[in-house]
Amino acid sequence: MASIARVHVPSGNRALILTSIAVPLTGWTVHAVSLHRKLAAARRDPLTGLLGRDGYTTRARQITDRHGDNALVVLVDLDHFKEINDGPGGHAAGDRVLAATAQRLTAWAGSRGIAGRLGGDEFAVAVRVAPARRELRLAQLVTLLAQPVEVDGGALVDVAASVGAASPDVLGTTDLSVLQRAADAAMYAGKHTGRAVLADRSHAAVASINGRRAGRAGTHTLGKAA
Repeated sequence: MASIARVHVPSGNRALILTSIAVPLTGWTVHAVSLHRKLAAARRDPLTGLLGRDGYTTRARQITDRHGDNALVVLVDLDHFKEINDGPGGHAAGDRVLAATAQRLTAWAGSRGIAGRLGGDEFAVAVRVAPARRELRLAQLVTLLAQPVEVDGGALVDVAASVGAASPDVLGTTDLSVLQRAADAAMYAGKHTGRAVLADRSHAAVASINGRRAGRAGTHTLGKAA
C-alpha cells in the first residue's frame, strides 16, 4: 500500500497560509459581484436598444442627485398598444412602434438625459430641464410621440401616449422612487387626455406597491428599480 506523507505545519503558519488563500478569493468575489452589477446596469433591451430597468435606474438616480430641482422624471405609457399588436400588422407592427417610441424618447432626452424601457409598452426618461422650460418640453414630447409610425409595407399606424412627469422642486425630494411613483400617478390622471401631467404632492401620496401605483404590472412581486 502506498504511504501518505504528512507535513506538519505550525499552527501560526497554517493561519498565514489560509489567510493568503482567502484574500485572493475574497478579492475575486468582490470583483465578480461588481462586474455582475456593472453588466446588469449596462444591459440594453434588444428590441429598442434602451437601457433596461436596472440600468436606467442607476443613470436616472445620478441625474436626479446631481441636478436636483433641474431634474425631471418622465413616465410614458403607450395608449391602445394591444390594439396595435392585435391589428393587421400584428406583433411586427407593435415592435416597430416600440422601437420608434424609443428613438423619439432618446432624441427628446438628448445629451442631458437617459431613456429606458421598463417593460412592455412602458418607458421612462430622466432629464435635466430648467423649471421654466418644463411645460414647453413636455408639450413637445407629447406631440413627438403622437406622430404616426410607418410599419412594414409603408402603412402608417396612429399612436398616442400618456405622459406623467415629476420634479424634485415640486415634490421636495430627489428620491427616484418617490418621483417615479408620483409621475406614474400623474400619467394615469391624464390618461387619454393628449397632454402631459406634472405631478404635485397629492400624486406622491397615491397608494403604491413596490414604488408603483397599485394595480400596475409588477406590483405583485418585489421590484428592483424603484
